[in-house]
Amino acid sequence: MFLSQGATQLALMPEWLQAETLLSGLGSYMLLGLCAIVFAECGLLIGFFLPGDSLLFTAGLFVAHDLIAEPLWLVCLLLVICAFAGNVTGYWIGRKAGPPLFNRPDSRLFKREYVDKTHDFFEKYGPRAIVLARFVPIVRTFITAIAGVAQMSARVFLTYSAIGGVLWAAGLTTLGYFLGQIGWVRDNLEPMLLLIVALSVLPIAIEFIRARRARTSDA
Repeated sequence: MFLSQGATQLALMPEWLQAETLLSGLGSYMLLGLCAIVFAECGLLIGFFLPGDSLLFTAGLFVAHDLIAEPLWLVCLLLVICAFAGNVTGYWIGRKAGPPLFNRPDSRLFKREYVDKTHDFFEKYGPRAIVLARFVPIVRTFITAIAGVAQMSARVFLTYSAIGGVLWAAGLTTLGYFLGQIGWVRDNLEPMLLLIVALSVLPIAIEFIRARRARTSDA
């Protein structure tokens, strides 16, 4: 495959879940499949294991090299819509299904700890969590349903969800597009994807530092 020529395989996930493998395997339905994956990760509880951050970055790189034929603006627009629609779906699942949705035993895919950590994240950051969670794997999948269970105002949720969708879906895709035109980036895809994963938790690190300083000043 085109991007594999200068990049070794990521060791963080099985090969079939790596961004390039997923996109390349979709063939002529690449953009449609990409939109479906983004929707699933943002709104369906079964989509938490999907590699959203690296997938968006790689999609932008594919657009830069015409492996995705559609223009960047259209790809970004569709991905933002799908990310937003996924969040709305997850929110209404949580709002309608309520707490029983999460009162289920662990299975091979579903782990109670995912829900507990996401709930703590939501309680700590409030509405901001909807934006911040976009950049945190697993949390971004469960946060929408938990916001629905918590009966968060639909207006507030939709506002923060739209902001997060633009920053995440359009932002990472555009980043991949422009960096993908740099030869060094294309030839060193593995460290770049690892960097994207690291940057995904940066907003949380910033919030953690701010909260810690606030507690120190109040002490």
